[in-house]
Amino acid sequence: MAEENTNENQYVVLARKYRPQSFEDLLGQDALVQTLTNAIQNNRLHHAYILTGIRGVGKTTTARLIAKALNCVGPDGKGGPTIHPCGVCDNCKAIAAGRHMDVMELDAASHTGVDDIRELLDSARYAPTNARYKIYIIDEVHMLSKGAFNALLKTLEEPPAHVKFIFATTEIRKVPVTILSRCQRFDLQRLSVETLTKLFTKILAQENIPAESECLDIIAKAADGSARDGLSLLDQAIVLSNGNIKTDTVKKMLGLADRSQTLSLFEKLVKGDMEGVLQDISEQYTNGATPLIILQDLINITHDLAKIKIVPALLNSTSLSEVEKTTFTELSGKCSLAILSKIWQMLIKGITEINMAPSAVEALEMILLRVAYSASLPTPYEILNEVKKNSNLISSVTTNPTQGNEKKNNVAPENQSEGVTFNTIEDFLRYLEGAKKALLEYSIKNDVCIREFSNGHIAMNIAPTIHQDFIMNLHKLLSEVTGKQWEIEIVKGELGETIADKEKSAVEAKKKNVAEYPLVKKILEEFKGSKIETVVRKNLENLAEEEPEISEENNSSTDYEEEE
Repeated sequence: MAEENTNENQYVVLARKYRPQSFEDLLGQDALVQTLTNAIQNNRLHHAYILTGIRGVGKTTTARLIAKALNCVGPDGKGGPTIHPCGVCDNCKAIAAGRHMDVMELDAASHTGVDDIRELLDSARYAPTNARYKIYIIDEVHMLSKGAFNALLKTLEEPPAHVKFIFATTEIRKVPVTILSRCQRFDLQRLSVETLTKLFTKILAQENIPAESECLDIIAKAADGSARDGLSLLDQAIVLSNGNIKTDTVKKMLGLADRSQTLSLFEKLVKGDMEGVLQDISEQYTNGATPLIILQDLINITHDLAKIKIVPALLNSTSLSEVEKTTFTELSGKCSLAILSKIWQMLIKGITEINMAPSAVEALEMILLRVAYSASLPTPYEILNEVKKNSNLISSVTTNPTQGNEKKNNVAPENQSEGVTFNTIEDFLRYLEGAKKALLEYSIKNDVCIREFSNGHIAMNIAPTIHQDFIMNLHKLLSEVTGKQWEIEIVKGELGETIADKEKSAVEAKKKNVAEYPLVKKILEEFKGSKIETVVRKNLENLAEEEPEISEENNSSTDYEEEE
């Protein structure tokens, strides 16, 4: 696994020293290894490969391993292409050291022009000197210019039999489709925390360096799926801790807060304990925690807790500490997905605020205070459910009016079957309004002229356009609500003045009365085309002393208030 060091006195960083030298050492890329294994065994080798993935997952390393697999001749010099290169033949050694004349590595970031590609293509015509295949490895291929890509197209589609191309890129979307269609593509996966932790443990065992298991998990999480990033952090931790890696040392190096402290902070956020939140932030900041890292940890906890609510079996994951399992078990019963989603959104927006604020810690305090305040507030869904639970309050109004609200409270509940008395048609209309019998209420006001109304008897004129089921529905409702049979008499003759007509006449009379006030009359004369739209009850004694509000929109209406 270890890379050969040509100078024993020169220190080689872990990322280079332990670069994979065979496909067995390549971590987390099982699909790629299986595909290449089948291709070599069945002699179905493609002429161009493109490897894509984030930094540090092994793109360039994989390209070199492919080159070794295709050009290995074995210890006896008689072997063919193999998925298990020997590593001892001249070709394997030269490729691993990066000095094989038939395996050329080109950095597209510094060789972007068409002239560089033309020079490469000119050399591709000649057969390899020592190897079986002439292999061109182009790193960061997306950096090539448009002209360079175009120059590469023809040769890439129909290369000489002895030429293989291997491209590597972190920006696959920037590579033209015409190039991608000529290559066999492999997407290298991020390395999991467990995989990286095992790698670090294995390397430290070979280096004879002790380390706490928790600190290796922290480094693996900070590496974000990149083996190179993780090994660079491990190198730094070794130097900082002087050969004995401690968890506290790694946390200070990365600016991390203690995980248990962050979990405690999250609990206080959920409970809305603002004073506790401020104390925790101050303590963690004093101990060296970075505000942005604290925020990112809280985002991670929110995400983990949301997943556990959906898949409770994740609580048994070996990646969770006992403190995390206990805390998540307790919080999963208190926090709904709606609350976690709200917390997530506010924390995510907080990243931008921290980056823009002049003081990161002050920005963090304001963000978490906002989260703590809103986390305890009910969601719209919870409010709606609460309203539904209490909806029976609407029907709790009794038929006995209270003092000062006699007319408003003379509304019987819809589901009450007896004991309700309607002395006037107004009582009945108020009941219909409270019971939300809008169609029946409309018909009584607009399509009926009430001649007589008493408890148990109605006499009325009806319009010819009234609904045919009106009488039946009216009789059924009155019988069910009052608990006795009603007599409905239909009077012949013209309809006459309906309740709606009377209400309209009363409104018009009130408007006419208000229009006679000198101040109102003067306003109507001053604003031509304006009219009184609504009259609201108010003390008329002060009307002449007040400045009335006039709606100038379309110059069409004015509202006045009136009270007896």
